[in-house]
Order: sequence, then C-alpha cells, then structure tokens
Amino acid sequence: MTLGFIGLGNMAKAMIGGILHKGLMGPNEIIGTAQTEATCQKVANKYGIQTRSSNAAVAAEADIIVLAVKPQYLKVVIADIMDSVTENKVIVSIAAGKTIGWIEKEFEKPTKIIRVMPNTPALVGEGCSAVCRNDLVSDDDFHFVMELLESFGKAYTVPESLMDVVVGVSGSSPAYVFLFIEAMADAAVAGGMPRKQAYEFAAQSVLGSAKMVLETGKHPGELKDMVCSPAGTTIEAVRALEEGGFRGVVMRAVSACIDKSKSL
Repeated sequence: MTLGFIGLGNMAKAMIGGILHKGLMGPNEIIGTAQTEATCQKVANKYGIQTRSSNAAVAAEADIIVLAVKPQYLKVVIADIMDSVTENKVIVSIAAGKTIGWIEKEFEKPTKIIRVMPNTPALVGEGCSAVCRNDLVSDDDFHFVMELLESFGKAYTVPESLMDVVVGVSGSSPAYVFLFIEAMADAAVAGGMPRKQAYEFAAQSVLGSAKMVLETGKHPGELKDMVCSPAGTTIEAVRALEEGGFRGVVMRAVSACIDKSKSL
C-alpha cells in the first residue's frame, strides 16, 4: 500500500507525522510532491518519505491519493492526475467547499472519493476531522482511511450536507479560539502579568475547559454554572460578555464562515 500526497503544506505534514508516529505506515510507503523542490526536500528530510517531481507521478504510484491543496487549485490538480487514476485508487480530498459531486464531475469517470475536513490542531495530534464518501468506496478502504485520520486526532463520519457547517464549527474555529486566548492574555497583561505567562494561563485554561466538556459529558452551560459562585467574580465576567453580545457574535462568525464555505 502506497499513500501519496499532492501538496506538502501544514495539513499534509500533520497527517504524515501522525501516521508515522502511530506506526500505521512506514516512510518508504509514503510519497509526495509540492510546488517547489525546496518544499519537497524539506519534508523528505524531516519525515524520511520519498518525493516525486510531478502530480501525475504521485497519482500513478499511490494507492491512496491525498489532494492536500487549496480549493482554487483542485481543478488544475485533477486535470494533471485524471489519466493516472484508475478505478482501484482512492482519492482523499481535504479542500474546503468542493463537494464529492464536483470532484466526480472533474474526474469524468467513476472514482472512489473520500472527502475530509480536518483542522490545524492536527499539527499537535489533536485534530478534528469530518469524513464522508461516495458509494464506490468500500468499507475496507474507508476504515483504513479513518484509521489514518485518527492517528492525529479524532475523526467523525458526517453526511456531506453538514460539511460546510463543519468548516464553521471545526475547520476554521481554531482561529476564533486563538483570538479568544490572545484577548484574555491582553487583559492579563493590562493587569500586570508578563505576556508569556499570560498566554500560558489563558491557553491552559482553554485546554482544560475543552477537556472537561469532552470527558465529563456535561452540558457546557452546566459547567459554566459550576464556576459562577453567587455574587462572585466569574458571574461578573459572564455578565460583561453577555452585555457585549459574546454568544451572538460567535454565532454570527460561525454562520459567516459556513456561508463562505458554501460559496467556494
């Protein structure tokens, strides 16, 4: 089994790193290509994988082909590789906004397609990937790809109709969280805390809070209430957030992201 990557950016590197770390495949079973020789060389040196000089070369050799490119480049990439893609190969696309139907149409022939929406925490082994497939993908192929995705975080099967929602709530949401951490740290700095320490306190609090939601199974509102003592400091902070329309702003941000994904 050979796994091929067309595009060797951050998400591809996160996937390769997770797969190798879990021992699911060896470096000699992974190949890739990128726009520049410098990128290929850098990734090859770091992970020990083999690189190829063209998209078509990767597609011809790989059994599973990961299209790890931006949506605007997907049409050109598919045109490069379509003659090398046979009915037994599996295409895995991580391009936002490009549906399975759109990809099928571009290949102009029956093709096994799995669509994935990962996110950048995959870089530290805490990714969250949404996955769907077309009817040509066998259960064995799908389960193997799911195992690969779970090597760098969680992977969940979703109906394709929810993929744009996934972009809003998961794919792009690390940026919202980073903004929140930065804002909390700025306030701590204003209160006299050194900036490095402020980032550490804010980030660890977000990490621990997220872990509480996942591991306790409690509703986020219930966990919030546990922190809010009567006439205490936390409820004052919550009131300030509500007066500023915090939840409404977050909902509008996610909705805007979903709308943008639908328009790609």
